[in-house]
Amino acid sequence: MAELSRRTMLRAGGALGALGALSIATPAHAWTWSPTGSVAGAGAGADPRWVWDEEADPLLASLLDRGAVPEVNRRLWGWTRNDQPLPDGLPADLRDFVEHARRLPPWADHGKLESAATFNKARGIYLNLCNGVGGGMLATAIPDEARAVYYSKGGADMEDRVAKTSIFGFAVGALDAYRPGGTCVVECVKTRLVHAAVRHLLRQSPHWSGDIPISQEDMLVTWHTLPTFAMRKMLEWQVPIKPAEKEAYLHVWQVTAHLLGIRDEYIPATWDAANAQSDEILPRNMGPTTEGVELTDILLSQLAEQTSPASLSRPLCNALARYLVGDQVADWDGIRREPVWDPVIRTLWPKLVRFREGLIPLPLVPETAWVIDEAVRRYILFFLTKGQETKIEIPTANRPGS
Repeated sequence: MAELSRRTMLRAGGALGALGALSIATPAHAWTWSPTGSVAGAGAGADPRWVWDEEADPLLASLLDRGAVPEVNRRLWGWTRNDQPLPDGLPADLRDFVEHARRLPPWADHGKLESAATFNKARGIYLNLCNGVGGGMLATAIPDEARAVYYSKGGADMEDRVAKTSIFGFAVGALDAYRPGGTCVVECVKTRLVHAAVRHLLRQSPHWSGDIPISQEDMLVTWHTLPTFAMRKMLEWQVPIKPAEKEAYLHVWQVTAHLLGIRDEYIPATWDAANAQSDEILPRNMGPTTEGVELTDILLSQLAEQTSPASLSRPLCNALARYLVGDQVADWDGIRREPVWDPVIRTLWPKLVRFREGLIPLPLVPETAWVIDEAVRRYILFFLTKGQETKIEIPTANRPGS
């Protein structure tokens, strides 16, 4: 695993000092997003910063305290398909919870889920780039998320952490995501169990001094770094998307949010509502941390190792990441500016998108563009195939030494 370089830390030092002080001094903002804009259409309007998972949290605390998790993981290892019965031998309280948690919400629309699967296939290269590189860089610029990842068990082995994240991402984007033979329901429920375990375990770490981690707001913030961010980037790149496709793509993530344990009153019903919610909660939850800088360095080193053995790999990855998330987030993450590759990416990526969409002919796309395209393809291959080497499991401890 790549070590965090002294140069990377020094480079991020200015942002960590000035912006960190600013974020600490900034008062908390009131929750103003209305539940009338949610899929539920109504709700109590409680601030999601102080809401967690009242069903899963006590269950996982009990399973961990009574030492049942290793056996649970063993029995759930072979549970992979949406239509697959739960294995025998699970604790009764866990079985009851999972049987309830695996049900699709009554408002789920199977026609839209099928349309979303087709859209995911057609726009896969953009979605995986946004959700993989872009979402990863945004996540490390979210202090609560960066610290939760770093000090939980997954933070000690980021290759394994990336693999398990890719399992989830691949499940959501698969053609059979919510069909009987798909895996999205299973991976959502397993991820919900992991979140509840992390909430219980991290509070026992001497390095965790904040509130209970992974609140409803924390999950919403992460959610917006995926579908909301991806849709905004595709529209920015002028990727042609039909209204029905936009609605279907939102719907698959609405259902996914529900299965992850996000309350319906917080799940946006429309893209306008999603954008408004994102604009309210992302700014107050983002900023620099030393943990985020270190995780970013590890993730980009992994990406560079996979894209090409040539020495240009890391500079290209840095430039691609900066192009996706912008200068402020990239500076928070300690991503180095690349005087050669930064302008190349800014110039060529829009042309590459237009060529892919049949809007400009091949001769007008420079040869350099295919270097970028190949880097993206190799990353997606890494992002997806890594996920086939492991499975999501409930942790029983924090990061070693934490």
